[in-house]
Amino acid sequence: MDAMEPRVLAPATDERWRAMLTNQLPHKRRRQVYIRIPSAPHCKLCAAPFTGVGGLVLGRFGHRRWPKNPKYCEACFRTISSNHGGAEIECTLLFADVRGSTGLAEGLPPREFNRLMGRFYDTAAKVLMEHDAFVDKFVGDEIIGIFVPALASEAHARRGVDGAMALLRATGHGSAGGPWVPVGVGINTGTAYVGSIGEGDDTELTAMGDMVNVTARLSSVAGAGEALVTVAGAEAAGLEPGLEHRTLTLKGKSEPVEVVVLLAAARHER
Repeated sequence: MDAMEPRVLAPATDERWRAMLTNQLPHKRRRQVYIRIPSAPHCKLCAAPFTGVGGLVLGRFGHRRWPKNPKYCEACFRTISSNHGGAEIECTLLFADVRGSTGLAEGLPPREFNRLMGRFYDTAAKVLMEHDAFVDKFVGDEIIGIFVPALASEAHARRGVDGAMALLRATGHGSAGGPWVPVGVGINTGTAYVGSIGEGDDTELTAMGDMVNVTARLSSVAGAGEALVTVAGAEAAGLEPGLEHRTLTLKGKSEPVEVVVLLAAARHER
């Protein structure tokens, strides 16, 4: 996922987005309730459920699944599609990648592989939302989460690390039986351009910039059961000293990147 140049925006648009992304969103508490309603899938922005009794009830209040972009409810899609733009903010990004997915696909019947990936996406989306992330998108065998101050508070780096470890545990890493799907995670904290891109039905809430590229590369080299955290992310998350460090040469990067290595089986204190 390579960096894209955002279109030039009026300062007022930038400021509106910056306020929205860095101040506590008014629906944060409702979102925390919605994600606990067992009626997946959920709107990737407000977490309103789309199925079951929860989906039926909330649908009457404007949270029906938007048919032209089914990742969002009608209310959220109207918000992002009518407020094109974004802002450069400090945030935390998480990329989680299924390791060896090509081999898995080769060794499983197509229906079983589809079921496995569906289980991974559902599990990962639920974990990330429970840790106050926006679920940006699914890209092949990868899921992307964005932790912004408006939802995850100024402790967004810590929420990202906690979310990564919860995801590794939810996929069976560190357990006696081993993982039901092998996952590696990359985490990075820094400045990204976050906002609404695209036009019409293709509108998306996403993050762009070099920070995105670095996080994607980290997830691609993380081993199963590992979370690789940039030094900036580790410091912002308050990880204890003495953890394993690695210096990595990442594709497309002119300088090596130093990371802290977290393992699913270990405990990482605040």
